Amino acid sequence: MVTGDETDRTGMAGTTALFTDIVGSTELALRLGDAAWADLLERHNQAVRGELVRFGGVEMDTSGDGFFAVFPEPAAAIEAAYAIAEALRPLGLSVRIGIHNGDCFVVEGKCTGIAMHIAARLVALAGPGEVLASEAVHAAASRDFDFEPRGSHELKGLPGEWPVYAVKPVG
Repeated sequence: MVTGDETDRTGMAGTTALFTDIVGSTELALRLGDAAWADLLERHNQAVRGELVRFGGVEMDTSGDGFFAVFPEPAAAIEAAYAIAEALRPLGLSVRIGIHNGDCFVVEGKCTGIAMHIAARLVALAGPGEVLASEAVHAAASRDFDFEPRGSHELKGLPGEWPVYAVKPVG
């Protein structure tokens, strides 16, 4: 444990990061107005948090209309992703979700590291209702889920091209 003026850091190997984003949130907020948007966002947050708990995820942060959570394994994150999308459907909301498996370092209670940046970039590539995953998630969970290749993409700020997969629920 680091004490004094230094920051306390712990590492978590093999953490699966999940990012969500409400599709068209700005337009929806403008259409609804501030009070109705705040109410809808509160119901959204309750629904997402319920699914995170149900699938063993840990909420790390929220930002406006998105969530960042970590899971101990890719399969739980994928199951949570589809449960979140389903839980938000009755609210008239569609989300896009990005998932990546990699190392995470907790600094002041927040998970950080390149793996988190990768997952955040994947959510930005996802279309409405889509769950996009990295090669690391594909390699770890391809026996349990259907993955559709979406080509290799440059991810903002990250070197090279990254294989991207759309995850499809089985059955």
